Amino acid sequence: MLAFSTLIGIYFGCFGTKQSTIREYLMGGKNIKVVPIAGSVAVSHISGNLLAGSVADVYRYGASLWLFSVAYVIMDFLAVYVYLPVFFKMQVINIHEYLEKRFDKKTRMLAFVFYVFSKILVFLIHAYTPSWTFATATGINVNLIATVLCVVCVFYTSIGGLQTVVWTDFLQFGIIVACLLTVFGLDASGGIS
Repeated sequence: MLAFSTLIGIYFGCFGTKQSTIREYLMGGKNIKVVPIAGSVAVSHISGNLLAGSVADVYRYGASLWLFSVAYVIMDFLAVYVYLPVFFKMQVINIHEYLEKRFDKKTRMLAFVFYVFSKILVFLIHAYTPSWTFATATGINVNLIATVLCVVCVFYTSIGGLQTVVWTDFLQFGIIVACLLTVFGLDASGGIS
């Protein structure tokens, strides 16, 4: 998976559609098709923590986890019909650029500092969980796995921009769907039927 992600990054960074401006780098040249974007968005809401932890959470506390689905529907509705039209009309890349236009540079920087701090914490958790799972299954040192995972992700994102992120997410989406179908098919109670 990491090798394919690296190759996708190298392709879009060196051979694919040339990204000559920061805007093209951050917005993928605005030419990515709907299906890869949809798969990328879907998989960006799924993490190793969710796949590994939600099963244990439901087993221990019951199926109240489904209430998150209600929150996601409300959140998606607001994003599509309230926030994104404003961003699209203003041609801003992210919320920080919007905050600078709406308020000032200090507000943008404050929001950016909080965002980066929160993402560092979240990223560490999201990187550690699959690394720990892989280390448990293989016996390889968890710190080595986490380091390699982080270096590869930073590399392919840095070199290929948004297009690389979308296509690696789409690849992950396909692998997750294939694995889930395989697990359902191998179920001891008779498979999918």
